[in-house]
Amino acid sequence: MKSYAELARHDGNETLFEVVEMGIISMLWNIPLHIHAEGLRGTGKTTIMRAAHQIMPPIVRIKNCLYNCDPEAPHCPNHRHLSAEEISALGAETVPRPFLEISHSAKIGTIAGSIDLQKITNSSNPEAALLPGIIPQAHRGIIFIDEINRLADTSPEITDILLDAMGTKPGRVQIEETGLPLVELPVQVSVWAASNPDEEPGPLQEIRRQLSDRFDLVVEMGRTTSPDAIADILIQSELRRLGKKEVLQKGIDNSARLRKELETLAKKFESLTMPDFLRNYIARLYVKYNLESFRAIEAIQHTALLHCALRGRQQPLVSDILKVIPLALRHRVETETLTKIMNSSDSKPSTNDNTPSPSLGSQQKKKKPETFSSEYEPAVNDGIMNDNSDYDSAGKEGKSIFQPLKQLFSGKQSKAETGESDNDPIKASPLNKAKRLPDLNLDELVKSEGDFK
Repeated sequence: MKSYAELARHDGNETLFEVVEMGIISMLWNIPLHIHAEGLRGTGKTTIMRAAHQIMPPIVRIKNCLYNCDPEAPHCPNHRHLSAEEISALGAETVPRPFLEISHSAKIGTIAGSIDLQKITNSSNPEAALLPGIIPQAHRGIIFIDEINRLADTSPEITDILLDAMGTKPGRVQIEETGLPLVELPVQVSVWAASNPDEEPGPLQEIRRQLSDRFDLVVEMGRTTSPDAIADILIQSELRRLGKKEVLQKGIDNSARLRKELETLAKKFESLTMPDFLRNYIARLYVKYNLESFRAIEAIQHTALLHCALRGRQQPLVSDILKVIPLALRHRVETETLTKIMNSSDSKPSTNDNTPSPSLGSQQKKKKPETFSSEYEPAVNDGIMNDNSDYDSAGKEGKSIFQPLKQLFSGKQSKAETGESDNDPIKASPLNKAKRLPDLNLDELVKSEGDFK
């Protein structure tokens, strides 16, 4: 298999790389992230998702447990009733994180579970027991489904099982067999899928809308237009053909390094939370645009935090939200609605200055009723106020700290302040022309909750 770390990244697949790595961080936070990659055949969707298994940290489970029970939180019918001492006596083992695939020819018993034929046919000690299927065995790991649109069209029974497994976090699966009691299990599994919407039977959201809504993010894969990126792909293919050991070892080492980096990020930012004013912004999107699914706004909030963690930042920004909005909504809303949402996010923000700032401290003004009820203070200054001494001295002199700016842009600076005289032939140079709004970065426009009014 191709090494994940050595796969060529380009403008067409960069987003999928990011989303896959966000999914691994989410898995380490014990929250499944369901990902669907759509795109033309041959663009590398399946390759990237399968190769990501190389950078997934292993899990610790109760020894020989087919359900991958966490020793600290056993959930399977064999271990959930045992005491801590009994579980300790069984022992624990470290195994690779599960990465299982569901094929289009799979049966319900293969997916959910069935009678363990080996035990029931044991001549010395026959017993009726359950053999867990792919979903229970993938607990704390990944289930991958290629061409999920075809599976949804041809296997409605398997689709129903997936709906239960993906409906909540953690999901659930029922194992039913004649002569045995019903077994219902919680399953903490992320479902990753790939499909080509241009081929029969069409896009997943048109075939089984309920299943489409279960996916937190849908990533659209594209072709690259960079000759350098294409040449890099050809080089990697040739090196794999030649089978050079140093090349293979380099890929293994880089994948191990990336795995460690993701583990570090997951641990460092596990307690990351969304500021109130950004959460309120997401809530207003839901109300204003009449979004149908609560899963949409939950996905936006959670994946914005994941994007922030992947960037190594201590505080989520509005850019994190805007990065994931198209991924969380493109399969849930009409294109026209999504365009309106993104255009409204790019519109000119309000300039009301009633947002708390670290430099102002106790001088915060009381918020007006129509503003967000957030006590959030931005953790990053963003270069707006770099010298606190100037503001302190302005306050002591009884001047507004914004007075120099008002004078500068209103053209009302006194001659004493500017050093000009009536007879001075030298005039001040004109101000630089202001940037057009489309030329500004969004982070330059939106600094605080007041900008969302």
